[in-house]
Amino acid sequence: MKNLSIKNRMKSFVSSILILLAFLGSSSCENALQEDVISQIGTDYLNTPKGIEDAVHAAYSTMRSWYGTERGNNLTVFGTDLYTNGSDGGWKFMNTYTNQFDTRNGHVREIWDEFYRGINTCNAIIDRVPEVTGMDETRKSQRIAEARFIRAHHYFLLVQLFGPVDLQLNETTLPTKAVTRTPESEIYAAIIQDLELAIPDLEDRSASNDYGRATKYAAEHLLGKVYVTKATSSSAAGDDYAKAETYLRDVIQNSGLRLLSNFGDVHAFGNEINDEIIWSVQYTRSPLTNGGGNNTHVFFLMEYDIQPGMIRDTENGRPFKRYRPTEYTLETVFQDRENDSRYKMSFKDTYLANRPGTYNATFDPTKSSLTFAQGDTTIFLPGFEMSPEEMSKRPYQVLVPSLYTDKLYPSLSKHLDPGRVDRTQFEGGRNYLAMRLADTYLLLAEAQFGQGKVTDATETINHVRRRAAWPGKENEMEITPEEFTFEFLMEERARELIGEQTRWLDLKRWGNLVERVKLHNPQAAPNIQDFHLLRPIPQNQIDRAEGGESNFPQNPGY
Repeated sequence: MKNLSIKNRMKSFVSSILILLAFLGSSSCENALQEDVISQIGTDYLNTPKGIEDAVHAAYSTMRSWYGTERGNNLTVFGTDLYTNGSDGGWKFMNTYTNQFDTRNGHVREIWDEFYRGINTCNAIIDRVPEVTGMDETRKSQRIAEARFIRAHHYFLLVQLFGPVDLQLNETTLPTKAVTRTPESEIYAAIIQDLELAIPDLEDRSASNDYGRATKYAAEHLLGKVYVTKATSSSAAGDDYAKAETYLRDVIQNSGLRLLSNFGDVHAFGNEINDEIIWSVQYTRSPLTNGGGNNTHVFFLMEYDIQPGMIRDTENGRPFKRYRPTEYTLETVFQDRENDSRYKMSFKDTYLANRPGTYNATFDPTKSSLTFAQGDTTIFLPGFEMSPEEMSKRPYQVLVPSLYTDKLYPSLSKHLDPGRVDRTQFEGGRNYLAMRLADTYLLLAEAQFGQGKVTDATETINHVRRRAAWPGKENEMEITPEEFTFEFLMEERARELIGEQTRWLDLKRWGNLVERVKLHNPQAAPNIQDFHLLRPIPQNQIDRAEGGESNFPQNPGY
């Protein structure tokens, strides 16, 4: 089934279509455009059924610029209360909010450019499909709906990251420098309209041979999240939470999706298509169709590979040592490990020898030398301060919290990709699980809490907590309405969604990014300021705008 999915249709024509649409013009085009026919595809090709199908695939491919990439993770994981920087990498300033995080930042420039290319591709689809001949009317409606979903998705992320951005809802066919920063209220209105129009024409679920297309319930989940986010924005309306509740509840009650009984199965390797996944971004194992790949597998890992008895392998991952969980994450968010399975299911606590031999200990002060056979335990992270006497009894190194460093810490296991061809491969092939039902429940609980429906919100969140319980601990995991606080909701989202490109956006939505970072991220606390609630507009966008910064102003503080 998976081999026939939409991701395998993203072949070389994806690059050609994107080049063509960028060439035809958008607000993100550079000033000087070469008038070479780079793609060998003429604009009339987009007026054919095959051209439209290829353009839709090309639009989907722009999701890969965000999900599973270094830029998407750096913009959502770094600089939050849950993660700080590890020892390696050149992007630490995105965690610490120093003045290196400026208008020339490559990540924000790439997201800006790729999303606007995707938006103009969607605009072309929406504008041209009605006039295409030889295409079934139902399919026409569905492809327009998919383009609206993608366009809404891109604008939703752009407005959260940058605030007012240029709103383009028709295909740009010639290079232009005429752009403006559209008010957030108009952008939200366009996003909502796109999703409302898309929902009736999308399939309930992706067909098995087209897995990865947007569905009705993916659009409803997204629209629910849009309303939850809008409710705390400058464009807030009194009924935002109520509207969010309607859409999110429909996903839960009518999609046919369900929470998996075991939390660990959600992210299990090889189980990327399961009954909890609303929508995922498709990757492949083919270098011809995988783009840059899903790279998340490298960023959350500790330096296990130079420890006694260990060498890097595909199962344990290629450790980039980028994202290190904060003390708040480990000691507060995941404090309950007796009833809640999510710490054990989210973090790797045991390493087995893949390089047998006798070695000197490297970090465990209770022993000097160790001998390992293949498959013996070499490192164990108990997650608590084990006594030196108990540590000394273990025939392996014990990494307790007091020994954590910027190289040694619990590794998030959700994204490990043992299916890579070798231990150095960066371009992973796992689908990125962009929307799943547990998030729908948590967003619904937030919408209900925002309306003062604390009893309903408690019942909703208990669905997620019961699923997360160790067998037999379901009752202990339930909370009462008196225990439901906003602090609890923030921590529950952290327990469930850690490392899934949500946290910075959550803190931005709640308006407490600066407060939370100052409290829980010591590396970032000295530098973060109120203006960091927005990312810098890429300087090249301002430079190529008609009138420059006077017409397209930079966000304050940059």
